[in-house]
Amino acid sequence: MLRTVTVPSLSFSSSTHLKVSTQNTSYLAPHSLKLSSPLIGNISKSNSTRTVTCDYNPSRRLALLQLGTVIPQSQFLSGTLAPARSSEVTDQNVLEWVKNDKRRMLHVVYNVGDLDKTIKFYTECLGMKLLRRRDIPEDRYSNAFLGYGPEDTNFTVELTYNYGVDKYDMGDGFGHFGIAVEDVARTVDLVKAKGGKVTREPGPVKGGSTMIACVEDPNGYKFELLERGLTPEPLCQVMLRVGDLDRSINFYKKSFGMELLRRRDNPEYKYTIALMGYGPEDKNAVLELTYNYGITEYNKGNGYTQIAIGTDDVYKSAEAVKLCGGKIIREPGPIPVINTKITACLDPDGWKSVFVDNVDFFKELE
Repeated sequence: MLRTVTVPSLSFSSSTHLKVSTQNTSYLAPHSLKLSSPLIGNISKSNSTRTVTCDYNPSRRLALLQLGTVIPQSQFLSGTLAPARSSEVTDQNVLEWVKNDKRRMLHVVYNVGDLDKTIKFYTECLGMKLLRRRDIPEDRYSNAFLGYGPEDTNFTVELTYNYGVDKYDMGDGFGHFGIAVEDVARTVDLVKAKGGKVTREPGPVKGGSTMIACVEDPNGYKFELLERGLTPEPLCQVMLRVGDLDRSINFYKKSFGMELLRRRDNPEYKYTIALMGYGPEDKNAVLELTYNYGITEYNKGNGYTQIAIGTDDVYKSAEAVKLCGGKIIREPGPIPVINTKITACLDPDGWKSVFVDNVDFFKELE
């Protein structure tokens, strides 16, 4: 409905008080409010007043009226004009909230062709513990969670076996999982003794001094063994390849609230890595992003699935992802039956992550 504003018979450049009427209520605009170029509209004289139907110039910070709309009463406080709600301010608040959100990498999810064989390899060769296992026959899949400590404090793997599927395409985008061990050579000997596959013998990493080795699980997933001292988080890395490292760093810093822990360029071997996470890499699981010179796209295959991250608010988490150019592929809300609230998204390279409500996650573990 078209409304009008009644102002005294003053020139538009006047800085005197103006009486603004909306329906049956009057407000007093301050001296600092000048009616000059922002107001455009139709003017009609009636005795000592002018009635103005106004629009505003959006380039001016204080905009009085939209075309055919009166200033809302809520915008006037104690005789002064209250600032309009700014979407930019709201967006900034969401990104600031992300920095203080209680986030932790919970588990990494991927598909395997033989659940029992994979569990046996992880427990006997890699020293993991089977934390829990569940079968969902109505949806034709089974899960197993393994790791080096309880799920409420440690990063774990979630293995998924889909009935009747015994092989997956690893693609070339997924890199490896990292495991910190005290003695790489001894761990490699154990893997060989159990019939495991060693794809890189112990030796220093390219461009560095850290002693590493690489092994494969029965499904073809690579595990990089890193020689370190005792650590509270032996399952320490998930390595993914990306097409634009700066873009990825910016995305994970802003929308995921991760820190850039370390960046290393290796021009001799034509790659650069960036480690992102929620705390020091010797005490927390981290995301290792790798950029290979000149390669912008990768085949992700259908084996590796996603990383799950805890959050205090899946709704705000989804909003932050959208603001930073990510894609929400599952709107925030509870999962049917178990009622755990989640939201799922894709980063700029198409890698999937899921945010899980912290309170709901702990209820699941109970």
